[in-house]
Amino acid sequence: MHKIQTIGQLKASGYRSKSVKEEMRANLIHFLKTKDRVFEGIIGFDDTVLPDIERAILSRHNILLLGLRGQAKTRIARLLVHLLDEYIPVVRGSELNDDPLAPITRYSRDLIAERGDDTPIDWLHRDERCVEKLATPDVSVADLIGDVDPIKAATLKLPYSDERVIHFGLVPRAHRGVFVINELPDLQARIQVSLFNILQEGDIQIRGFKLRLPLDIHFVFTANPEDYTNRGSIITPLKDRIESQILTHYPKTIEIARQITRQEARLSEDQRKAIRVPEVLEVLLEQIAFSARESEFVDEKSGVSARLSISGYENLVSTAERRMLINGETQTTARLADFWGVTPAITGKVELVYEGEQEGPYAVAVALLGQAIKTLFLQYFSNPDKLKKGQERDPYGTVKAWFSAGHTIDLLNDSSDAEFRKELGKVAGLAKLAERPELKEEDRSVMMELALHGLAEFNVLNKEYLESRFSFRDLLAGMLDDDDFDEESE
Repeated sequence: MHKIQTIGQLKASGYRSKSVKEEMRANLIHFLKTKDRVFEGIIGFDDTVLPDIERAILSRHNILLLGLRGQAKTRIARLLVHLLDEYIPVVRGSELNDDPLAPITRYSRDLIAERGDDTPIDWLHRDERCVEKLATPDVSVADLIGDVDPIKAATLKLPYSDERVIHFGLVPRAHRGVFVINELPDLQARIQVSLFNILQEGDIQIRGFKLRLPLDIHFVFTANPEDYTNRGSIITPLKDRIESQILTHYPKTIEIARQITRQEARLSEDQRKAIRVPEVLEVLLEQIAFSARESEFVDEKSGVSARLSISGYENLVSTAERRMLINGETQTTARLADFWGVTPAITGKVELVYEGEQEGPYAVAVALLGQAIKTLFLQYFSNPDKLKKGQERDPYGTVKAWFSAGHTIDLLNDSSDAEFRKELGKVAGLAKLAERPELKEEDRSVMMELALHGLAEFNVLNKEYLESRFSFRDLLAGMLDDDDFDEESE
């Protein structure tokens, strides 16, 4: 292929031009027949979003991906480049990737008229055929479509009536490729109007020039439904010209969310080797995001990005790593207590409604963690609220009796693994309560810790977070101590 260097050689090879949409359609058909994955790394959309995208491409449609933040819209748009041919021929020196057999610019037409079959060509890789623009309110028509360049006119000594003085914008420069506009509603309405012609008739006009550029572009737009009311909207005539609108969504199960988080978390090889995160803690982390999406304190229209879980996982590992380094250990297992270090990843990823603002970001993060603990606790232990005296044996009797005798334990955030296990081992009946046939030995302390936190969330025990430790004690004793403290204060 790269041996072909002129238009004459290209014609002799039997090359036939294809439009971008035909090119993508043909390659998608090949992928579907061979059952190869087009959208590598996209998890959880196999039965929903991806089939819609494939149908749109087979229909030669431009696409609008509509969904809340953190739903892989931009990544999907970028992966569409893999449906392009690996290389295409272009006229050498052309600004707009001119097809040697169907040039659209004055430069290429003049060059071919002058040199004929000896016109040189280059081969353009598909990675260079994707143009991406983040829509912002300050984007102008000149940015997208183009404008007259006075410097070019002066340099080339051309009158402003000559089309060679035009500086082409991003859209014409995406000719024969994929053009992605992220956050489409942020474009001002008058700028969205400039896209009408290219979407419907496939051409553009620049300023007062009577030129018609029949551009060949596959458009992909992304938008957040929240933007329709908060920052702007997609004007109706533009939406009407985008043939396929495809809705994205958040992971529908905890397991899918875990796969996404493990794939996206940026961990060093040293962290992966030294820090072990038990499955139960991975589930707890994802449950926080699921709880946030249903919380009365969080704006559901804004959504809760998958980045909450990803950043949270990175913080969880780093919290365990810091503790390991402080204690001079070479390996460690993450603990539920390490979630105190995940809080910053939660507070920055949720948009609160008025009630949430009144509570405060930190209090909401703690509440979300508590709700997630309760949900996870019930997957392994009996519901304390449903245990009725005489009807069912209370599995927590020994643990409650131990705390009722006045005992307390303090779980230090930065204690060594040995010290941590020793402190948990003090609680009578806790090890037996946490026994599970399928549980690995190294995960037993995590399950014991979950039992304590869960009982505290169900108000069976009293839990306090004091500076750098969690303190557990009998609920009644805690209430009495609080009353004594209030009396002393008075």
